[in-house]
Amino acid sequence: MTVFLGLGIAGIVLLTLSLIFDGVLEGLLGDAFGGLLNGLFDGLLSLPVIAGFLSMLGFGGAIVLGTTGAGTTGAAVAGGAAGLVAGWLTWKFSKALMRDQTTATPRGEDLVGTSGSVVTRIPADGYGEVLLRLAGQTVKYSAKSAVPVERGTEIWVEGTLSTTSVTVRPVER
Repeated sequence: MTVFLGLGIAGIVLLTLSLIFDGVLEGLLGDAFGGLLNGLFDGLLSLPVIAGFLSMLGFGGAIVLGTTGAGTTGAAVAGGAAGLVAGWLTWKFSKALMRDQTTATPRGEDLVGTSGSVVTRIPADGYGEVLLRLAGQTVKYSAKSAVPVERGTEIWVEGTLSTTSVTVRPVER
């Protein structure tokens, strides 16, 4: 039973190390053998999958050995089966997490055609400030206009000059 518990604990330690160092262990193992193992730990043989298999092999074997009269061979077979299931589930779960995509990051070009309001007067030959909504958040941008625009005027964004400045024109109603 001690061997099974040792395998289970070793699996937990391996999983903890793989989560803490996130890829460093894979790199060290790949470098240790002259690059022979590079890419081996990317999918089905990733360290979390191996750790899940090892933990369930150990703990499953210890449970079977302690609760039944199956003997060491029966405990190893039952633990191995539980380890295969745990490894497969870990692999599927990690694949699902890697496929998870977030929405696109908003860019300055997304502002073109949106409306806002002037918070600092825009002179014809300089910059003022406007409030715009980007991805649901109110953001203040430096703004330039071909004509002077007074504070409080509603504006349309015509283009982006940089990541923090836009060209605008007053809305005509």
